[in-house]
Amino acid sequence: MANKQGLNKYIQFALIIALSLVFILFTQQVKIWRYPDAAPITGMTFVGLFFLWLFSLLGIMISDLTRKTNIGFLQDFPILGWVSIVSMIVCLISDFAVNAILAVDFLSITTPILAFAGVSVANQLTDLTKTSWKILIVAIFVFSGAYLLTTIVAQFGLWIAG
Repeated sequence: MANKQGLNKYIQFALIIALSLVFILFTQQVKIWRYPDAAPITGMTFVGLFFLWLFSLLGIMISDLTRKTNIGFLQDFPILGWVSIVSMIVCLISDFAVNAILAVDFLSITTPILAFAGVSVANQLTDLTKTSWKILIVAIFVFSGAYLLTTIVAQFGLWIAG
């Protein structure tokens, strides 16, 4: 019975990721409608989306397998890390995979990801209200530091460029 539930879990993940890929295709099509000179949706776009789907599923499966080990850092390693490692290995081995993924518009990928992140944050707003007011001070320092460092790096780049 547990094996069937595990398989159903992976089928559910596969369908959710496939729905995300449909959102990516829709976003890329909207971009084509708005800007006709944008990269068209081709067969390579679908192959690239398949690779992204496969990387995501393999990352989820590897994460589940490593959670069963007795090695602490492997149990705590995030799914996103496994997805990144799988995709880097495949893309280092295969130029075809790189070219297929390049056929998928980058902004079309980021739009659904940011939407999912927004929904995820909105679902946790009650937890955010339970945090102390001191988090505001930390956030101000983090944002200020990131802005300051970014402007210093940009100024250095402009100084080098002349």
